[in-house]
Amino acid sequence: MRQTSKIAAYGLAVALLAIPSLVGPAARAQGFSSAPADVKAGAYVLDPSHGKITWSVSHFGFSTYVGQFTGVAGTLKLDPKPEGSALDVTIDTASVGTLNPALDTHLKSPDFLDAAKFPQATFKATSVKLTSAKTADIAGDLTLHGVTKPVVVQATFNQAGVGPADHKYTVGFAGAAVIKRSDFGIKTYVPYVSDEVTLQIEAEFKAAS
Repeated sequence: MRQTSKIAAYGLAVALLAIPSLVGPAARAQGFSSAPADVKAGAYVLDPSHGKITWSVSHFGFSTYVGQFTGVAGTLKLDPKPEGSALDVTIDTASVGTLNPALDTHLKSPDFLDAAKFPQATFKATSVKLTSAKTADIAGDLTLHGVTKPVVVQATFNQAGVGPADHKYTVGFAGAAVIKRSDFGIKTYVPYVSDEVTLQIEAEFKAAS
């Protein structure tokens, strides 16, 4: 189930950074802006400290269980032309965490992520469809547990500007996606632990120096 979180799409991240409309000629050199047209074109790298994929599943119908993937890396290229933009995300499957050591070990086992055999999950954006001034559907290929399937991440642009802590130009996004873990060969406890896995993505990308 956390396997789904690998998406990347964040993946996924994640993946949200491929919104081409976020690029505009009037990009601001400093300060914050929530206007997509102000965002600077160019290459970006995901800040690993502020890029997380949170997953949730129904646990026997009694509760919604939540965990995270914290080992997420990604690169983003923003271009005025959609075909010139790109997003690639990699997730360390062994970075799955639930604050329960025994469960974390089980999630990394062959019953679920099989992290020893499949140490990485990836998401590569293939297209972007704008749904409003600040949102877009980012389609891409998610490879998880050795299986590649198409996934759509619903992305929202948060803000751009120079970060007050590190003084680096930063763009921030949120994203959401739902996948079926059985599509990726992860079927343990289905349907008691839900087949559908909900992914919530938060990502800050720094301008590449």
